[in-house]
Amino acid sequence: MAVQSIDELKGDRAKVLGQMIEMGHEQVLFCQDPKTGLKAIIAIHNTVCGPALGGTRMWEYENEQTALYDVLRLSRGMTYKNSISGLNLGGGKAVIIGNSRRDKSKQLFKRFGQFVDSLNGKYITAEDVGISPADMVYVAQETKHVAGLPGKSGDPSPVTAYGVYMGMKAATKVHFGTESLANKKIAVQGVGHVGEYLVDHLTKEGAELFISDIHEPTLQHVAKKYGATVVGLDDIYDLDVDIYSPCALGATINDESLKRLKCSVIAGSANNQLEDEEAHGEMLRDRGMIYAPDYLINAGGVMNCYGEVAGLQREEVMKMAENIYATTLEIIQFSRAEGIPTYLAANRKAEKRIAELSA
Repeated sequence: MAVQSIDELKGDRAKVLGQMIEMGHEQVLFCQDPKTGLKAIIAIHNTVCGPALGGTRMWEYENEQTALYDVLRLSRGMTYKNSISGLNLGGGKAVIIGNSRRDKSKQLFKRFGQFVDSLNGKYITAEDVGISPADMVYVAQETKHVAGLPGKSGDPSPVTAYGVYMGMKAATKVHFGTESLANKKIAVQGVGHVGEYLVDHLTKEGAELFISDIHEPTLQHVAKKYGATVVGLDDIYDLDVDIYSPCALGATINDESLKRLKCSVIAGSANNQLEDEEAHGEMLRDRGMIYAPDYLINAGGVMNCYGEVAGLQREEVMKMAENIYATTLEIIQFSRAEGIPTYLAANRKAEKRIAELSA
């Protein structure tokens, strides 16, 4: 293996620090352990509102630069999510580089827990894509700074899905004049943990569902259970539907997809849905498509974890998730009054709270 020169190493560090400065991060911790094969990055964006809370994602990234970019965007999103939700939490996130179906081990998660613990409570972790509550049990053997454990608040997916459902209904009310989703054609991209719970809500309300997912067994299970129509991974962008609900990975709203999407409302659980916030947020507004900001409506999961940290009852947490409906209406109305995209309206609300607490 080629060894980098001192100048090359300095250049790499400068790039990392440059990205941190540009996005406003406080700290990034790179973690590796040859014995367990652990390669992880923990990003702490902002702790003004409280300790940084955000899940750990396990994904087989194309390269380390892609993993870094993802964790930086995700952790920044958590700051805004926690702020706009009124939680006394800051924003952080972690990624473990690896295949979640092949590379998991008890030892790997225990070693990761040691790295989390080294931050002394500045970062609280939980599950995210590729990670289960059972995996978090191993992490919790090495650190107390874990939320979403079995027997406590548990899997945050049901609460996340409920919040997305509330946000979708609010956006639907603004565009169609009614919050009812009965007979609405809805394309759900990604039917894993959160996606399936969302499909359950939508099915019970009488929506017509079209679904896609990279994992064929999951896709077929959900299709059979709920009577949804399966579509191809790429075909989902060409459907003539009322609502597009991205519930997989981010950046699916981009230059190419916007040429193809035929919908009135976009509301899903995925993080960082806009590949370029400024450009694509404005394009959606110009086209009269209502975008329910991702970190606003998918905040149910972090509310679930916050409930565990703050000692709240399940009913209190579900009430917080239900309030996503009112906040979504507020953000859409504010965006229209100010003539700005909904993502920017949400950002301003989140930034205002952070600024007030910083004063």
